[in-house]
Amino acid sequence: MTAEMHHDAEDTAHPTQPQADAGRLDREAIDHLFADGHTTQLFTDEPVDPELVRRAYEDLRWAPTAMNSQPLRLDVIASPEAKRRLLPHMIAFNREKTERAPLTLIASYDLDWHRHMGHLAPFREGFEQDAEGKAGMREGMGRLNAAIQIGYLLMALRAHGLEVGPMAGFSNDGVDAEFHADRAWRSLVVINVGHAPADDEKAQQPRQGRLEFEQAAQVL
Repeated sequence: MTAEMHHDAEDTAHPTQPQADAGRLDREAIDHLFADGHTTQLFTDEPVDPELVRRAYEDLRWAPTAMNSQPLRLDVIASPEAKRRLLPHMIAFNREKTERAPLTLIASYDLDWHRHMGHLAPFREGFEQDAEGKAGMREGMGRLNAAIQIGYLLMALRAHGLEVGPMAGFSNDGVDAEFHADRAWRSLVVINVGHAPADDEKAQQPRQGRLEFEQAAQVL
């Protein structure tokens, strides 16, 4: 993948660009994002300001995608009305916890992501026109790179003090018909977002096993 960030001048520099001598994250911060983080099933009643999702997105958008395509799209389900529209499309196992979550995201990819490439990758002259007739290529690239961005999103939400519960148990066709009938977005993951209760063992399951590096990688 390429990580070029070819933007217009006003948005090529990160607003909090670190100084040259800035250190890396300390172990506590890294553990907060990874080792200490748990998929969360139940949340407190504390509301989640959608502005936190905006801030998380402002961070994740700087992470690399192929050709800087950035196909991730989000529906921020913040109102009771929007939640009522979503719930019938969740499988029974996920419906109750989604109903109780203070905020829910539908993470999708945009099949028409190529139409932004004049801004995102102006160095690829003619790409938008060439890609218009290649729906299969756009779907494959869009799905893969949005999935990568969803990983960034989960970490960004944790970095902003939120717990997350990503789910694949829902009707993609139903969600897309309900929320994306007027656009070329295709749903991938539904993510409940909020704060975990400290005294409810059902909120987060005990840590399960993980593969060791030697099981998951080869050094060549």
